[in-house]
Amino acid sequence: MIKINLLPARKPKRQSDPAMRPLVIGVVGLLAAIGLVITFVDRPRRSELAQLDRDNTDLQQEIAGKRDKLRGYPELLAAEAEAEKRANSITHLAQAKVVPAHVLHELGEILTEHHLPTMSEDMSKKTGNGPDSDPNKRFQMDWDPTHVWLTSFVDAGGAFKLEGGAQGESDVTQLSKRLAASVYFMDVTPSGGQRVADASSGLQYYKFQISGKVAY
Repeated sequence: MIKINLLPARKPKRQSDPAMRPLVIGVVGLLAAIGLVITFVDRPRRSELAQLDRDNTDLQQEIAGKRDKLRGYPELLAAEAEAEKRANSITHLAQAKVVPAHVLHELGEILTEHHLPTMSEDMSKKTGNGPDSDPNKRFQMDWDPTHVWLTSFVDAGGAFKLEGGAQGESDVTQLSKRLAASVYFMDVTPSGGQRVADASSGLQYYKFQISGKVAY
């Protein structure tokens, strides 16, 4: 007897490839690691960066506000320094009020080695060696005032006449420059210089006369 089976044949169950399991496990593990990194590392870092950006923006706004408040501050400092400089100059000149004793003291200072006359700030610049100096007013800083001696000083109503002797004409020039630079004297003019011989020693010296006004 021949039996014929008309029922459809069952498909055999699909068997998974054992070689694919480690690959699948690896992919799953990698995805899990990426998820952990995003959750515990990337998100906190991004949140921290965003907070830093907000803090930086706030700080920049604060700096801009303070900068607006300080606008003009350097100019105020410069104006204050200039006002203080003028005040000191005025005080200096006020303290140099001329009386006969002060005039004689000023002459003594001028004729003392390494001492300078009492000058305004502007005159100090002109007699110095800086960029604002005036060659016609500049001092010879190593000048020796012992090369000059005075024989008379006459003050007649504010006009003075100074007479004396010097080793050379250049010494008279240095003395005249210092008198002209002093706040105590004005219109200083050297005149009448001549070479003469001392009667007792016979030594030659330069006899001079300087005139001007006392700044009463």
